[in-house]
Amino acid sequence: MERTHLAMLALCALLSTNVDPFAGLADTTASAVGTAVGGEMSAHLDERADDSVAARPNADVELVGQILARLARRHTALPERERLMLARTIVREARAHDLEPDLVVAVIEVESAGYHLAVSHVGAMGLMQLLPATGRELADKLEIDWLGPDTLFDPSTNVRLGTAYLRELADRYDGDVSIALAAYNWGPGRIDRRLKRGATVPSRYIEQVMRVYDRNAEIASRRS
Repeated sequence: MERTHLAMLALCALLSTNVDPFAGLADTTASAVGTAVGGEMSAHLDERADDSVAARPNADVELVGQILARLARRHTALPERERLMLARTIVREARAHDLEPDLVVAVIEVESAGYHLAVSHVGAMGLMQLLPATGRELADKLEIDWLGPDTLFDPSTNVRLGTAYLRELADRYDGDVSIALAAYNWGPGRIDRRLKRGATVPSRYIEQVMRVYDRNAEIASRRS
């Protein structure tokens, strides 16, 4: 706890400089930082997003530290410097796609437990568990070099693709992040068919992600 607190102080101290608050972050922190469904969930996310807007970039610096602390508790198989790069990528890509960084982290924890070489029984790969066909399609759209399915084992690339995919799904369902999460897990085709016949959206995966999301928020609140 004391080491994490010191890391937070070091991160926040960067804000007093005139440089990018993330520049040189690895030297400062790498050794120090080792349910709602449907409309209720979307409102929950929107409320936290509104609270964080005014606090940037301080909020983003703290988020990087918090994500590093969570990754340190996981068997990521990544060295410290790569965990730092991953934490920065999560925050940057979440912001770029108008998603909560903590939501992206929650998806990663549910999908792969933070293990960047994870492969599911259906062949989904990497941190955010993307199928190779989906990954290649997204890579083409985003003009990211695709070097075969193993591209998905690169942590930063996987997060770039997975975050873009989650945003694409949210847009598909008129900004409803809960339905987007269901589609992320079940596949949009299956969710579309359920919606078309008036069936409910499966909630188990949504609830899993939101439990992790809320747990992380509670831990962060206790530390602040």
